[in-house]
Formats: sequence, C-alpha cells, structure tokens
Amino acid sequence: METLTNVLSPSDPVPVEAVNVGARSGFVLVCEHAGIAIPQRLAGLGLPAAGMQRHIAYDIGAEAVARELARLLDAPLFLQRYSRLVIDCNRPFDAPDCIPEVSDQTVVPANLGLADHERRQRYSEIHQPFHRELGHCLDGRAAAGWPTTLVAVHSFTPRLTNGPERPWKLGVLSNRDRSFAERFLRSFQARNPTINSAHNQPYAVDDKSDYTIPVHGEARALPHLLLEIRNDLIGEADGQRNWAGLIAGALVAANISA
Repeated sequence: METLTNVLSPSDPVPVEAVNVGARSGFVLVCEHAGIAIPQRLAGLGLPAAGMQRHIAYDIGAEAVARELARLLDAPLFLQRYSRLVIDCNRPFDAPDCIPEVSDQTVVPANLGLADHERRQRYSEIHQPFHRELGHCLDGRAAAGWPTTLVAVHSFTPRLTNGPERPWKLGVLSNRDRSFAERFLRSFQARNPTINSAHNQPYAVDDKSDYTIPVHGEARALPHLLLEIRNDLIGEADGQRNWAGLIAGALVAANISA
C-alpha cells in the first residue's frame, strides 16, 4: 500500500490568495500563473534560482496587472501562489504539461518520472483548492443573482527558445463562446488602433490545454475571456499600470454593450 506524503508543509503558503472577494463588480479576475513559490519538500525542483525568474516559472507581470485591474474595477481576484512548474493550475490533470518535465527546452529535474500518486498529491493540495475557492465565489454570486464576467490574466514571452518572434502585444482568447472576447477586442482595438492585438494569439483555449475557462466560464455559461499580454511590456510598474488601464476601459465598455 502506498504511503502518501503531503507536498505542502505547515510553513508553506496556502495555494490561493483571494483579493477583494466581497466586491460586487461585474467581473471576477483570475491569475493562475501569478506565483513562484515551491513547496519546501520539492527542494527548488532541482532548478537554479535564476530559472524561477523566467517565463517558464510564472507569467511575468501578470500578477501586478491583475491586482491593478482588481483595484480599477473593484473586482474579486484569485491568485495562485505556486509556480506553474510545480503544477499548472490552468491545465487539466491529464494534460502532459500539468506537471511539466520540460518547459521551453528546460528540464525540470524534480518532475521527471513522477508516479501517478505523486502527481495526484500536487493536484489535490494545490490545484483543487485554488479552483474550489474560485468556484465557491462564482456559485455564491450566481445564487445572489450578481452578473459575472470571468477574466483570466496571463502573459506570454515574445519568443520561445528557437521559435519565431511573436508580434502581438495582446491576445484575447476564447473557444466555444467567442461573444465577450470579440466585443472586448473590438472595444480595445477602437481605443488602441496602433497596438497589435488579435483573437486566439499566440495561443487558443481548448479542453486539453486549459482548465479555468472551460470549467468556470463555459460550464457555468458565464461571459469570459483569457488575456495574454506580452511580458516585455509589463515587466515594470509603469507598463503594468498602463496596461491595466487600457484593459479596464475596454472591459467596462464591452460589458456595457452586452
């Protein structure tokens, strides 16, 4: 019989930080790749400290943009504290990169050859608590009759190792229901015609590579979108504030026109 050892110790942070939870804004914000924490028992994942400052470990600048959006919109925000290299909270359990062995050509030693029960332990202790808390908020708002639009905030690197340059500054992602994403993109482009923005670039949402939008947006029939901001634009405070302002204005306009 397997003996399961907890991944998290009492000194490790809880997986989710909830901000402004009682706010009655029409938006709920999520940042699944905010943090860079690693459970002490995983010994830094076998990576050098500098590796945890790269885009493979977290979405650079996304947390600060999400916090500023929460302030501007007076919206609840749910932040994941652990690195996406520990477990990616925007992936279903069966996705190969839910716990990646390699990320952008960097091997993650502590993730190599994990047994199924080790993967499930991370999922149980980090992934599920994050989504339970988000789901509890969304269910409570639905019971109270509060309209909700779900917005996930991410960032992307301008170029993957040996990959082509990514010219977009903002990607607006959706899958089955494109309606709010398209309204937002029209609003954003009308206000910012010189900014290269596009639908479903540099990624697209689907059931195999995403979790938040399919489970909390589509399954609840909530208006939703996933934002991807190029991370070289939001690495510093000025860019973070500027982009939060641009996005907030377009979100509000898109919601009003619904």
